[in-house]
Amino acid sequence: MADVFADLVGQDEAVATLRHAAASAAALLRAAAVPAARPAGPTIGAGSGDSYDELDALAEEFDAEPIPGAGPPGGPGAAAGGDPGAGMTHAWIFTGPPGSGRSVAARAFAAALQCVHGTGCGECPGCHTTLAGTHADVRLVVPEGLSIGVGEMRALVLRAASTPSGGRWQIVIIEDADRLTEAAGNALLKAVEEPPPRTVFLLCAPSTHPDDISVTIRSRCRVVPLRQPPAGAVAEVLVRRDGIAPDVAEWAAAAAQGHVGRARRLARDPEARQRRDAVLAVPRRLTGVGAAFDAASALIEAAEAEAAAAVAEIDEAERAALQTALGAGGTGRGAAGAMRGAAGQLKDLEKRQKSRATRAQRDALDRALVDLAGFYRDALAVALRAPVAPVHTDTAALAEAGAQKWDAEGALRRLEAVLECRAAIEANVKPRIAVEAMMLALWKG
Repeated sequence: MADVFADLVGQDEAVATLRHAAASAAALLRAAAVPAARPAGPTIGAGSGDSYDELDALAEEFDAEPIPGAGPPGGPGAAAGGDPGAGMTHAWIFTGPPGSGRSVAARAFAAALQCVHGTGCGECPGCHTTLAGTHADVRLVVPEGLSIGVGEMRALVLRAASTPSGGRWQIVIIEDADRLTEAAGNALLKAVEEPPPRTVFLLCAPSTHPDDISVTIRSRCRVVPLRQPPAGAVAEVLVRRDGIAPDVAEWAAAAAQGHVGRARRLARDPEARQRRDAVLAVPRRLTGVGAAFDAASALIEAAEAEAAAAVAEIDEAERAALQTALGAGGTGRGAAGAMRGAAGQLKDLEKRQKSRATRAQRDALDRALVDLAGFYRDALAVALRAPVAPVHTDTAALAEAGAQKWDAEGALRRLEAVLECRAAIEANVKPRIAVEAMMLALWKG
């Protein structure tokens, strides 16, 4: 790997911002380690001995350039006055649409902060262990259920307050920060308001809207907006990194609508392509009320099957590990008694696994709805004669036929029905009810 930001596709401005912050963070630690040793005046090339090193030079090189999104020199975020940490702050929010690389950016930035060179070289132990998820001072929070609870967040904040054990910073990465409960958000807010001196919080959320992240947390963080990667950039990554044929990579990148992980699955997994084909066949199946309900059942069952397959191996491994830890299979004097007292722990595990399965089902269903929305978007583009490339090139003929049958207004109403279904599920409407309502709307037009 050339550097830790290599997998962040099509985000040049964000990468420049994060590189600057990593260099400033390294120089900040250097300045704290050698207080008052840095000579006054110009220092690049000066014989300052041990008080000045390549990290300081790197920070000054970055400080001489404008920081993307930082505003005019001397404004908020500008590296004015020779402050070595002017490009760095203790809390960050990475925003962007699904597939833009929010969690990839957060992990890459964490690796750059732990890098011994301060730039995210991708080769040092700090970079390797952070990206591998084994760094002792980097904690990753990935919600297994539908939300992140206050108990988990309080424990995390307490742990994050400790001094780094071996790395440069204590870093907390929270994926899907929009899933924080109100109480969990309040617990995080207290830590963000009064952060420990060497702790950094990296939050990932779809946007800075109050529905995704609280206004008070947002006001104390620096935002790094990410955009949907262009299909060409996604295809190039699939060819270069995964060895996928160029024509397959181009098709998968367009079908995935800029979502790198989804594009990779479509290009490499035949079952993922079959599930997509089944979703895109829905418009042809809507011939009546009964067909609409049948299509809704098929879509829900497909999402449940996909989710069950995704979590089955993890669930079994967790259950086996817990049973072993509780003495399952043992023949000692206390083994039977230990297993009798393990019912509560096994029940808690099953509860967590059920919550994770529910989230996996909703994620699988949402992917299907995104594919369906792409089809009706193509039909709308054809009806309006818009000069844009289709999302689903393999169903372009079907989308054109739909456009002729529905016209632009009918295609738009159907697209809105799919988007309303996604919003309803996000608002905790039962998926089956939301999907059935959507199918009826698609049939009626």
